[in-house]
Amino acid sequence: MVDTTLDGAFFVRWMAAAAGLIDREAERLTELDSAIGDADHGANMQRGFAAVVKTVETEPPGAPGAVLVAAGRQLISTVGGASGPLYGTLLRRAGKSLGEAPEVTVAELRAGLRAGVTSVRELGGAAPGDKTMIDALEPGVAALETSLDAAAAAAEEGARATVPMLAKKGRASYLGERSIGHQDPGATSSALLFAALAEVAR
Repeated sequence: MVDTTLDGAFFVRWMAAAAGLIDREAERLTELDSAIGDADHGANMQRGFAAVVKTVETEPPGAPGAVLVAAGRQLISTVGGASGPLYGTLLRRAGKSLGEAPEVTVAELRAGLRAGVTSVRELGGAAPGDKTMIDALEPGVAALETSLDAAAAAAEEGARATVPMLAKKGRASYLGERSIGHQDPGATSSALLFAALAEVAR
C-alpha cells in the first residue's frame, strides 16, 4: 500500500463525492429498502449527505479528523431512522481517532475507520453475516491495507453478498425468511462510501 498522505481538503472532496454517488443511487437505495425496510433509505441518505456537503464546504475544517466529526454530527441531526446514528457514529468515531493531525496516511485512515466500525457494531449489535452495513464496512476497511480501489471492490462484494443472507438485525429482521434474496440497503450505501473514497483518490 502506498502511504500517501491525505489532507482536510481530500476529506471534503470525499464527502462531496459520496453525496454525488448517493444522489445518483438514491432511487436504487429506496427500491432495496422498499423490499425489506421502510422505503426511505435513499431519501434519508440523500438529505443527510447534502447537509454534510453544505457544512464541510461552507466552513471546511482544516484537519481530516475534524471533517469526519463534522460530517458525523450532521448525519446524526439530519438523517432519520437508524441510519443517522449509525453513519454518524461511524464518521465521528473515525474522526476522533484521527485527532487534529493536518494530514493522515491511508494506514491511519484505516485505523480510524476500524474504530468507527467497532463503534457501529457496539451501537447496533450487528456482526458480519447479519445482513447489515457491517457486511460492507468490515471487508472495505480490511482491504484498505491493499489499496483504496481494493477497498471499494471489497465493500461492493460485501454488499452483494448480503442477498442470500437472513436478516438478523434492524427492520429487515422482522421479515424473517422473506428477507432472503434482497440486497441490504445499508450495506449498499456503505459500499458507496468506499467507492467515493477510491474515486477521489484517482
